[in-house]
Amino acid sequence: MTHDAYPDSQIRDILKSVKRIALVGASANEARPSWIVTKYLIDRGYDVVPVNPGLAGMTLLGRTVYGTLKDVPGAIDMVEIFRNSDAAGPITDEALTLDPLPKVIWMQLSVRNDEAAAKAEAKGVTVVMNRCPKIEYGRFSGEIGWQGINSRLLSSKKPTLAGKGFQKLTIHRPGT
Repeated sequence: MTHDAYPDSQIRDILKSVKRIALVGASANEARPSWIVTKYLIDRGYDVVPVNPGLAGMTLLGRTVYGTLKDVPGAIDMVEIFRNSDAAGPITDEALTLDPLPKVIWMQLSVRNDEAAAKAEAKGVTVVMNRCPKIEYGRFSGEIGWQGINSRLLSSKKPTLAGKGFQKLTIHRPGT
């Protein structure tokens, strides 16, 4: 795969199928994009496990922070890499030692490591690079349009609210 573009159906299927996400590079600083993405994904129902060796043992957004992927108890559906492209290689290598293997390795915006992607894909792991799951979720749910951003998606379907309280939309619509 070239990883220059991904079909919308593939990204949507990933976001609908994964439940537990290990976010490597999570930050305790509320101004950092990794903190914002962590909070957003938790608010959308994902079980996000923060991973950061400098914060290991602390609590972030009500979740225990782990130092490494190997320290995370239980299976991980998706490893989201919020580190630079060079760090993505060793993180991918560590993810590929997990049992069971994660279904997806997702590298954040501006993070691309083709060698790491090839290793993961050789083991049957789906790889997404240079994308943000928060942006993609917002695009598919319709929330991104609330900020006036063109989602490149047209639908005659009425958006589905995710629950009571603060309004948010969901990609988990009945019948999809």
